[in-house]
Amino acid sequence: MASTQILRRRIRSVESTSKICRAMEMIATAKMRRAQDQATAGRPYAEKISQVIADLAVQPRVRAIHPLLQKREAKKIAIVHMTTDRGLCGGLNANLNRLAISFILKQSVPVTLVTVGRKGRAFLLRVGQNIRAEFTGISDRPTLLETLPISRVVIDDYSNGEVDLVYLAYPRFVTTMVQRPMMEALLPVEPATVSRTQIIEYIYEPDPAAVLDQLLPRYVEMQVYHAIVELIASEQSARMVAMRNASDNAKELIEDLILTLNKVRQETITKEICDISGGAEALA
Repeated sequence: MASTQILRRRIRSVESTSKICRAMEMIATAKMRRAQDQATAGRPYAEKISQVIADLAVQPRVRAIHPLLQKREAKKIAIVHMTTDRGLCGGLNANLNRLAISFILKQSVPVTLVTVGRKGRAFLLRVGQNIRAEFTGISDRPTLLETLPISRVVIDDYSNGEVDLVYLAYPRFVTTMVQRPMMEALLPVEPATVSRTQIIEYIYEPDPAAVLDQLLPRYVEMQVYHAIVELIASEQSARMVAMRNASDNAKELIEDLILTLNKVRQETITKEICDISGGAEALA
C-alpha cells in the first residue's frame, strides 16, 4: 500500500486538476450561452432564404440554370469537415471523425476534403485523406466575413467543375447534452418543393433570374456560416458537460484517496502501538 506522503501528494494533484476543470467548466458555460443564442437566432434566416430560393426556382421567367443548381454525374466529391481546434469536449470530435471516415469509405469515387478545425485535420492526415484546404483559428464569435473564404473554396470548385457533389459535416446543436453529427448535401443546391398553393407572387427587381444569381452564393455562404455557429455551440456545450463530469470524478477520487489515507494512518498507528506494547511486555 502507498505511503501517507505519496497519498497526500496524489490528493493535492487531483485537487489541482479539479480546480482547473471547474474553471474550464465555468468558462465554457459563459461561452455556451452566447453560442446557443447565436445558433438559434440564425435558424429562421436559413429557413427563410431556403423558401425564397424555392419560390425563385419555380418562377417561369427563370430559364437558365444557375451553375450552383446544375446536377452532374458524381465523379468527385468534396466534404467540408468541421471539428474543433481544441479538445476536452467529450466525444464530439470523435463522433464527427467517425461519421466522415465512414461516409468516405462508402464512396466509389475520389473524395477531397476542406477541413475546419485542427482535430479533424489531424485525424484525416493520419488516415491518409486528400485535404484540399484547411481553416483553423476561427473565433468563438465568428462573423459571416470570417467564414467567407471557406464558402468561396467550395463555390469556386463546384462552379469550375472540379467537384460534382459537396457535403457539409458538422454537429447540430440539439440540447446542452445532445449534439448530433450531421452529413448534409450542400451543392448542388436543392430548392425546397413548393406546392402551387404555397407560391406567392412576389415582385422581384430587377428580375427573378438576377435575384437568384445573387441569392444562391449568399445561400451557400449562410449554410457554411450557420454550420460553424452550430459547431461552436456544440463545442462549448460538450466541453461544459465534459469538464463537469471530470470535476465530479475528481471529487470522488479525492474522497477515495482520503479514505485510503486514513486507513494507512490507522494501520501505522496500530502497528506503532503494538510495537510499544510488545517492547513494554518484553521489559516486564
